[in-house]
Amino acid sequence: MGLPGRRNPVLGARRAAASLRRSGRLPVYVAGVFFVASVFLMFRDEVLYLTTARSPSLPTAGSSAGAGLALREEPSVSKPVLRGHGGKPEKHHSVTERHRKVSARRRPRKKATKAARKKVMASPVAAGAELNVPETCDLSKGKWVFDNATYPLYREEACEYLTAQVTCTRNGRRDDGYQKWRWQPRDCDLPLAFDARLFMGRLRGKRLMFVGDSLNRNQWESMVCLVRPALSPGKSYVTWWDGQRVVLHAWEYNATVEFYWAPFLVESNSDDPKAHSIRDRVIKPEAIAAHAGDWLGVDYLVFNTYIWWMNTLNMKVMRPTGKTWDEYDEVGRIEAYRRVLDTWATWVNDNVDPARTSVFFMSLSPLHISPEAWGNPGGVRCAKETAPVRNWRGPLWLGTDWDMFRAAANASRAVGRVPVTFVDVTAMSELRKDGHTSVHTIRQGSVLTPEQQADPATYADCIHWCLPGVPDVWNLMLYARILSRPPPPPAPAAGLVVA
Repeated sequence: MGLPGRRNPVLGARRAAASLRRSGRLPVYVAGVFFVASVFLMFRDEVLYLTTARSPSLPTAGSSAGAGLALREEPSVSKPVLRGHGGKPEKHHSVTERHRKVSARRRPRKKATKAARKKVMASPVAAGAELNVPETCDLSKGKWVFDNATYPLYREEACEYLTAQVTCTRNGRRDDGYQKWRWQPRDCDLPLAFDARLFMGRLRGKRLMFVGDSLNRNQWESMVCLVRPALSPGKSYVTWWDGQRVVLHAWEYNATVEFYWAPFLVESNSDDPKAHSIRDRVIKPEAIAAHAGDWLGVDYLVFNTYIWWMNTLNMKVMRPTGKTWDEYDEVGRIEAYRRVLDTWATWVNDNVDPARTSVFFMSLSPLHISPEAWGNPGGVRCAKETAPVRNWRGPLWLGTDWDMFRAAANASRAVGRVPVTFVDVTAMSELRKDGHTSVHTIRQGSVLTPEQQADPATYADCIHWCLPGVPDVWNLMLYARILSRPPPPPAPAAGLVVA
């Protein structure tokens, strides 16, 4: 029945068609056409909705308030750089950027395609299913995209595992934009979110361990916050083993997420996490057993060593016949670094079961202590930086030791029997001058006072990162690599023992 006061076009069409047939003035098929047209007029809005709903306009990548950032290529630096020297290379070295010309007409379609891929990757994944981030995709090449819809991946106040060193908001930082930058690789996609249950499902009955210096502890804190949503209340706890090891125990998964303090990977006089502020740091580049015994049987090993090498151009190396730390020789930093990496690679090759254990090596985490390097000559270290480096042409000379970067990459490739994944986070993190703890951190166990915060030249920490923040993206890269690979065969049934 039609609405009051409204003519029914379908009924009108039928009457008109019948009239035409009786009069014989038009063929029957003309009446049929007239009828179909009338129906379309009546239901035009519904028809248009059904047809357009099948192909909505997709959001374009980078359409948020923050513009995406182009990543420069890795520079080549001729020799190691001492902290604060600027890091400029020899004149014969050059850095290039590749630019692809895309017409304005084709650009929206390309962005829509990327958005569609991201939408597929963000869809729910069944338990035990795998992600699909190709091993051949270089995750280190890409751009930072402002994303205040999905970032941060967790809230600072909601993660009780964070230490006061990295809780920048709690320590007085007023801006929070540094938490909302997502990394978009150039040639593939990272997942938009970290599925804690999917990851902990893969970690069931296994151990994940970060080994290295305080940057790896920074990354460990990020990881335990990322997996926290999968942990039921009362079914997890953290143990501290004199600071040497910190372990998150997840009972319901029979799994652990661990950090092991070994700032040089090999033995050194700085191995005591409670008394490591030693002026003359001495290493034993061929001695790793004292640490490595605790790495045996771990299912996922994530190594790093870098920041503790950057105080001097020469390293103190204990003599082979030395009995005390006072018996040492000084050698070039890069030479000592390569010796340590050779020792590490030999241990991995001889002691790790590639059928059970996955090994990762994190690349160098950059410093941001020279604001003139990113065009802010009036700045003080990384203080008051609120956004990444944007629209930058050419390299950033931050003092990163690219010889050490290449040495770590080469050592990772040189492990013949055990595949080692070198996770390159250096150049992408160089753009994040805004992400450090700066003056919103602690010194000697206490949050900086207002007077100390007012003196960033002395107190700003431009090494460690606020959380949530940049290390969350590093862990998203680990997450993508781990879950894009087939799961290892199940280990023999036994309780997980962490001594």
